[in-house]
Amino acid sequence: MPHSHHSHSGQFCRHALGSLEEVVLEAIKQRFEVYGLTEHVPRYRLKDLYPEERELSLDDLTNQFMRFLNEAHRLKEVYSPQITLLVGLETEYITDDDLNHLRKLLKDNKRRIDYIVGSVHHVSSIPIDFDRVTYEKALANFSGEEGIYILGNDQMERFLSAYFDAQHQLIRQFQPEIVGHLDLCRLYTPSLDLKQNIEEATRYGALFEINAAALKKEGWASPYPGKDVVALIQEKNGRFALSDDSHGPQTVGQYYLDVADYLVHVGITELWCLGHSSEPNHNGRYISPRRTEGDWRLHAFWTHREGERRGIAFQ
Repeated sequence: MPHSHHSHSGQFCRHALGSLEEVVLEAIKQRFEVYGLTEHVPRYRLKDLYPEERELSLDDLTNQFMRFLNEAHRLKEVYSPQITLLVGLETEYITDDDLNHLRKLLKDNKRRIDYIVGSVHHVSSIPIDFDRVTYEKALANFSGEEGIYILGNDQMERFLSAYFDAQHQLIRQFQPEIVGHLDLCRLYTPSLDLKQNIEEATRYGALFEINAAALKKEGWASPYPGKDVVALIQEKNGRFALSDDSHGPQTVGQYYLDVADYLVHVGITELWCLGHSSEPNHNGRYISPRRTEGDWRLHAFWTHREGERRGIAFQ
């Protein structure tokens, strides 16, 4: 503690900013103790590239990810006296082929990937976290009339089921150490589908991230997951970890004070963090969750953050 398990850089992600080293240096400056570097895995169909990636080839994406692993491990060694860096990846599940490629990528880089952030960003192969237009396009696939989405109707239920079914497949097959932004879809009431995913992830010991990036989204008042989902995770004795989901040095640690307020509000008194281990975990990776000692609220990190907000200078 303090920590983040989920981040991106403009060097290896076209919708982020800055270099990976700049992200690391900012994390050091902000006194993070553990920081996870987790670029997106490559996509394997040209139609799945985002607009800013249109000039890239599929080979470019694969090569970019391998350069990320090389650079992340270089930085891990260079800055080891100042910060513990973990090298991971964030998943994509657009079609079943993505899972096949992910399985091979993990096998080929077994000792170079510390952990997985298991995330789903698509429904029916359409991104739901890129912009409002594409999100509504994904919704329209399940709606009788485009633009009419009545919470609880059959179309919305099918949309939610598709999202949570994909998430469940990812959790069940890969057992990610960190479950990323569990309720990314957001427009729903928690259902049995979601409970099933929580139970599956809790069974093998996953950590559920409290993701600060949701606070930058228009009209969203809390991090991921929402209060009602946090309650479901608590009901199943799930464990929580922090992520800033930064997309460049300018968003490292962003909204962490708001996250701290949220943790207090929802009654999260215990935080967990991944750390290197001498014994392999359930995935054969040498990483395991560790409970942060003492009361997380009393850590000097939060005192410094609050002082910065108030304009107080600390040494």
